[in-house]
Parts: sequence; C-alpha cells; structure tokens
Amino acid sequence: MHHLLFNPWAILVAAVIQWVLGAIWYSPLLFAKPWKAMVYARAEPRKNSMVAGMVVSFMGSLILSFVLAHVVLWADASNFLHGALIGFIMWAGFIVAPLSAQHIYEGRPFNLFAINTGFWLVGLIISGGLLAVWR
Repeated sequence: MHHLLFNPWAILVAAVIQWVLGAIWYSPLLFAKPWKAMVYARAEPRKNSMVAGMVVSFMGSLILSFVLAHVVLWADASNFLHGALIGFIMWAGFIVAPLSAQHIYEGRPFNLFAINTGFWLVGLIISGGLLAVWR
C-alpha cells in the first residue's frame, strides 16, 4: 500500500460544509418541523442536547471527510463529477443500506428516512467533489 498525501484544509472544509449543511437542512428553512414531529413524537428533546449534538456532529463530519478523502484518492478521482460519484456510492453503501433496515425495524416513517438520508446524499456528493478537485 502506498502513502496517500491528503490536503488537511480540504478535509476540514468538507467537514465544515457538512456541518453547515446540517444546520440548514434541519432548520426551520427546510426540514425542522417535520423532522422534529417524527423524532420527538413521544418525548421532548433533553436540555443541552443541542450543543453536544453539534459538537459530535462536527467530529463525525471530520472523521467522515477523512475517510472519504481516502476513498477519493484510492479511486484517483480528479474532477468534481468523479468525486461526487464516489460520494454517491459511499452514500448508497454506507448510509442508505444500513439505515433502511434500521428504519424498518424501528417502525419509523419513510419521510424521516428520506430527510436523514437526503442530508447525507447532498453532503457526500458535495464533499466527494470537493475532495477530488482540492488535493
């Protein structure tokens, strides 16, 4: 296996993009109302969970961007479209596949599945494209 040379700024920016996208995606501008209605149908959110969620969300996006950078480099993706395709493939295999069964087992509505996986679809396509062009 050869050593990969990463652009740490590209990884950081990809993580920030995912984090900001999440803030917009789950805001009143887009899907906050239906998402909250489905997630908190039986109980109210705990206090202080927002800050902890945002910190963990950013850390997860940073790890995801680092791993995605590996796949993009291994695939030798060098243009936005190829990187976006890698992001799409990662979304289908690592987001949709496991979450589809989880949503069925938990008896959650399809709309919740669509909101959550839709966020990752957009985030991974953008991040994959960015990581491919900004080496």
